[in-house]
Amino acid sequence: MWLRFQVYFTLYKRFFTIILTMNLIGITTAGSGHWQYPRHYTGAFILGNLVIAVLVRNELFGRILYAVINYFFAKWPPLWFRVAITSTLQHLGGVHSGCAISGTLWLLFKTCLLFIDAANYNPAILVFSILILIALCVTIICALPWLRDNHHNIFERHHRLVGWYLWSIVVDSWIFTVMSDSYSLDTHDFSRASHVIRQQDFWFLLGMTIFIMIPWFTVRRVPVEIEVPSPKVAIVKFKRGMQQGLLARIGHRPVMEYHAFGTISEGPEADCHYLIAGVQGDFTRGLVENPPTHLWTRELKFAAVSHCSTLYRRGVRVCTGTGLGAGLSTCIQNPNWYLIWMGSDQEKTFGPTISGLIKKHLHPGRVTLWDSKARGCRADTVKLILDVCKIWEAEVVIITSNLAGSKEMMEGVKEAGIPAFGTLFDFCERSPLDFFWSQMT
Repeated sequence: MWLRFQVYFTLYKRFFTIILTMNLIGITTAGSGHWQYPRHYTGAFILGNLVIAVLVRNELFGRILYAVINYFFAKWPPLWFRVAITSTLQHLGGVHSGCAISGTLWLLFKTCLLFIDAANYNPAILVFSILILIALCVTIICALPWLRDNHHNIFERHHRLVGWYLWSIVVDSWIFTVMSDSYSLDTHDFSRASHVIRQQDFWFLLGMTIFIMIPWFTVRRVPVEIEVPSPKVAIVKFKRGMQQGLLARIGHRPVMEYHAFGTISEGPEADCHYLIAGVQGDFTRGLVENPPTHLWTRELKFAAVSHCSTLYRRGVRVCTGTGLGAGLSTCIQNPNWYLIWMGSDQEKTFGPTISGLIKKHLHPGRVTLWDSKARGCRADTVKLILDVCKIWEAEVVIITSNLAGSKEMMEGVKEAGIPAFGTLFDFCERSPLDFFWSQMT
């Protein structure tokens, strides 16, 4: 029971709970009048939360953080320390979610304060506070996991429609911040322009805007080659090699939509890298049915949990189906990692390119391919992983699978006393601003 609770109440949720609870306490004490500071400087609490939410999802910040940790803590510290670092990096989304929701709640609090004293404020300030609040509430609805997972096409269509609309949130935030900070309650005009740059919220908003802009400097339209080995999968080939453990974001348009996939590469010096796109919604179906010759991407890639693989002496990378895209590079580029890949009719479904990479770089002693169609049965996943871990003397297991598979494997591996990391399926894995962030950065 305790193990299941640990698997469910991940560090992601702990970060989220702690941050949201602290902010709710602040809002409650401010609302009851016991803490006056937030009533006078509410903007600092709104944008202070939002700038942290944006920062921890920034590609450049993430890459620097991973690079520093991989450089200083590879292999030598105690295992528990390396596991704790990896878990913290993987679950920074909990900080993002907690701060994003908290910032929205502080904005609601600010809006209530404005309307309580509406007679003393310019109507434009009231209007922009409502506009931003509505915009953020829309992102909350659109980012609900049940909508994303169960109505993927609706989710993708909304991606296309509101990209520019979400950009307007930043513009509205600047207008609202400048107006509210420059407005004088004594003269009822905007006569305190010099007061604006002395406020915390101005600098928080400036930082947030810079963090949002950074990835846009790396957006490029690049040529691609698409192999369609089966109606279920498209293999997308890009120029230039990649480090292992990175995610690429691609789309048909430079602003409206981006979709994340794990990258497969033979190394930074290679001449190409690949993405495995399994058909799920309209975007991935379009890659199969009408392969494009060019796609938009961000050259600055996002670091995923596999990027921490260098911290460990030996490990096992478990993937099911298209999840191979997130893990194959780790095993290709690091000889201390063992690959377990489970799927159905693997070579026919995923084609010669992926099969060729596995055969070229992973000798039989470093890989287990479980083809359920060829073997006539599904694998006993937990037993398979534990047997490999024993033979390989693995310190850690990283799993990429669906919700049910990840849960089963995580519980089984952890019960055996082996640290394991799996795909995140938290109740707020995609936070109220995660959808906003996917469009903005």
